[in-house]
Amino acid sequence: MNERKKNGWSQEELAEQLSVSRQSISKWEGAQAIPDIQKIIKMAELFGVTTDYLLKDDMEPESISSSFDASSADASSEAVVRVSLEEANDFLELTEEVAPKMASMVSLCIFAPALLLFFLALSQIPGFPLSEGLMAGFGVISLLILIAIAVFVFILLGAKMKRFEYLEKSPIETLYGVTGMVRERKKANEQTNVILTALGVILCIISPIPLLTVSFLEAPEYLVLFMVSTLLLFVSVGVNLLVRSGSMNGSYDKLLQEGDYTLSQKKKSPVTGAVSTVYWTLIVAIFLAWSFITDDWDRSWIIWPVAGVLFGGVVTISSAFAKGKRD
Repeated sequence: MNERKKNGWSQEELAEQLSVSRQSISKWEGAQAIPDIQKIIKMAELFGVTTDYLLKDDMEPESISSSFDASSADASSEAVVRVSLEEANDFLELTEEVAPKMASMVSLCIFAPALLLFFLALSQIPGFPLSEGLMAGFGVISLLILIAIAVFVFILLGAKMKRFEYLEKSPIETLYGVTGMVRERKKANEQTNVILTALGVILCIISPIPLLTVSFLEAPEYLVLFMVSTLLLFVSVGVNLLVRSGSMNGSYDKLLQEGDYTLSQKKKSPVTGAVSTVYWTLIVAIFLAWSFITDDWDRSWIIWPVAGVLFGGVVTISSAFAKGKRD
């Protein structure tokens, strides 16, 4: 479209020179269809550019030799994966299907301790027929079952998305129409994702209000436990919304190689992934050990928000250490 306008031709005039209909030109410019190789070669001759320039959305005429900027020169030795329009559409559609399920399983993991605390709160109500130890047992069993369900679904969803794993790790080159299509879909869903993110953040911010209220009123311990459960419920819903919006925004960034998926960030991802796995496994072990040894379930939950705050620092330090070793 840019080259046609630069030459001062209408769609009809270009169509006449290529011996095609005006509708064909319109579809090519709107990324609704792809011209055959002979028409691409003919257009390259007419416009005085290379076929590479016509086929690569982000390429400038003067930098046809490379689809990456100077800062990515060190990645030239890596295999560049070409992503077609059809494959990009498949990836986005699969992400739209998987994102809500993934978000629900993350919420389930957050809600699992809330169920344990709920059982403990019931056991402390005066006159409740079952003992605290029995209710704690029910709570732990429920927690493990919910986490097991979440892990099972995570594995299934991960297997579904595995064929697109290269988008997170490898340099990619998008073919004709991909970048334009992704930017259009990102723009079309931008308002929805902003609303989901805003609601998720607000729910996380207001989640301590019920707990703070009963704390100020010096309410009985069982009521405090109920409010901690409510806090985790609010957080689980908030995180659900954040994961949904983050998954979709992440899918656009993967195809555009922006945000957390630039070439430099992809180099850090193996380190970050390994650190994340070890870190959260250790946090779960500490939480369970502390809770069972001290039987102080109504306080041990504080590990989770503290761990969440510290996680950002741990990732930053590990990334800096990995970068130092590479340098």
